[in-house]
Amino acid sequence: MSPFRFAFLAATAAASITISPAQAADKVTLLSSWYAQAEHGGFYQAKATGLYEKDNLDVTIKMGGPQVNGMQLLLGGDADIIMGYDFQVLSSIAKGLPVITVGTSFQKDLQGMMTHADVKDLGDLKDKTILIASSGRTSWWPWVHQRFGYTDAQLQPYTFNLQPFFADNNVAQQAYPSSEPFQAIGKNVPVNFFLFADYGYPPYGTTMVTTTKFVSEHPDVVRRFVKDSLEGWKSYLKDDPSPGNKLIKADNPNMSDAQIAFGIKRMNELQVVDGGDAKTMGIGIMTEARWKATDDLMVSSGLLPKETDWKKAYTTDFVKDLKIAW
Repeated sequence: MSPFRFAFLAATAAASITISPAQAADKVTLLSSWYAQAEHGGFYQAKATGLYEKDNLDVTIKMGGPQVNGMQLLLGGDADIIMGYDFQVLSSIAKGLPVITVGTSFQKDLQGMMTHADVKDLGDLKDKTILIASSGRTSWWPWVHQRFGYTDAQLQPYTFNLQPFFADNNVAQQAYPSSEPFQAIGKNVPVNFFLFADYGYPPYGTTMVTTTKFVSEHPDVVRRFVKDSLEGWKSYLKDDPSPGNKLIKADNPNMSDAQIAFGIKRMNELQVVDGGDAKTMGIGIMTEARWKATDDLMVSSGLLPKETDWKKAYTTDFVKDLKIAW
């Protein structure tokens, strides 16, 4: 064998010993809270723009819906992280379930009230009929009842059909900022929307919830996921949302460009990501004071046992030092 051939083979052998394969990406399954929409845009943007991939995360987003029990799927191992809700997590803690909130997308919950244009304030509904879904009775209605003195006699069921609202100017109804008002605009019906959070309703919105086991076993995965998701929200709402929108529409072809654009516009106007504590502490931040306020509301409304260890419902470990400025 020639000296040159021998040298080549020796170098190749050495390289095969010293160069290891690239580390496999950490897989994370995220389960959304509903059909894909602008309100999930930060997660889709992080996936579409490669934020997760650059941090060695292989994220799969599974779409939720009306028949999907996110908490059950999380505890069963079919999802690693879900888009959650503070009431849901606190109720789970009261039942002894090992779940925990690791970050929040929104400083404000997106639940609110849609009224006809003559109503100028959320406190002006005492002579109105209020349409409410059954889930609202065990979440925001006790707060509205306490805050404004409205009564159960005003309530009628909301079946997610807007015709009763359109037919009667004396009707108000529960709504999300980019959903029911968007439909009303399409029907040329003038409406006002009042976000409960702007009146003191304390829960966060579209939180990131996982199990205590996942946090314990994969803290760095959680840390990267939370950081990248929040960077995704910043990119989605401040820069070009089209990469995320493409994935949203792939998952939910019924979602129109017009409704997505309306959703983005409303989230920015209401400052759901960058408002409140996020202005000074960075987006995604959570505080003990806010969680205590939600616990107090649930306890006073009879929705949560007083002895519930509410501090188990969240950790600020993954958001307190991020300080992602808007």
